Amino acid sequence: MRVELSKIRQVELRTKRLVNTIFAGDYRSSFKGRGVEFADVREYLPGDDVRTIDWRLTARFGKPFVKLFTEERELLVMLLVDASGSNRFGTKGLLKLEQAVLVGATLAFSAIKNNDKVGLVFFTDRIERFVPPAKGRFHVLRLVRDIIYFQPEHKGTEPVIALEFVMHILKRRAILFLISDLLGPGFAPERVAKPVGVVSRRHDLIVVGINDQAEEKLPALGLLTLEDAETGRQVLMNTTSRRVQQLFQTQRVRRREELNQLFQRFGIDFIPILTGEDFTSKLHRFFEERAKRYR
Repeated sequence: MRVELSKIRQVELRTKRLVNTIFAGDYRSSFKGRGVEFADVREYLPGDDVRTIDWRLTARFGKPFVKLFTEERELLVMLLVDASGSNRFGTKGLLKLEQAVLVGATLAFSAIKNNDKVGLVFFTDRIERFVPPAKGRFHVLRLVRDIIYFQPEHKGTEPVIALEFVMHILKRRAILFLISDLLGPGFAPERVAKPVGVVSRRHDLIVVGINDQAEEKLPALGLLTLEDAETGRQVLMNTTSRRVQQLFQTQRVRRREELNQLFQRFGIDFIPILTGEDFTSKLHRFFEERAKRYR
């Protein structure tokens, strides 16, 4: 238990320092105004957004009226963490899932610092664990503990199940961070396109892709038996073959481009992160760019 608490505390100290210094203020301004509710109406004034015109009231009284909205003071943040077999790989000091812990903890502490609720969905090819959204430091520490120490029962990946789950349980608009290496047949663009589109229309979906540098290029190590971390399927491969090298690279690039096009089509922000890098600058830039976009 002492080792467990020490590791969780280390994650807390590292991520809270980022939140209190680099991300201070950026988080709230990045999502400001995304969750709104109708409050009142008033007469149209020059400069008002024409999209807020109440056409029914305008037609009734013969002069333009606009709808007024108030920002929801409390945001709802959900972390959808992929715990499949391929995420338990890493060559740069951290496993992909360990990097996901740090990213998720940073986002969670950013949320509670702004008095928002944060929850967790831990998924493989099914929902492994669900922690309902709540506030407070101890709640976030529980989320961090779950991501670090929870052992999933399965190894496959089925993001559609996780997306359908949050659509079912969330009754109001939320900010969803899907944290995954985006590998496996479950992330095939033709498979996730429809559910991703549905979710992104109702919620603010942001994808954090965590990969390892060793996955970018097939190492030339001769004849190897490779095993799929999710299915257990093995294949004998000549990794020094130029044809095999080119096929691996072509498929890798094609999948990445197809996913990028999918995210762009639905206006989904994508943050690529490697296991061996400091993700601070990427998150900071992400918050800043979103803040500018919504101002």
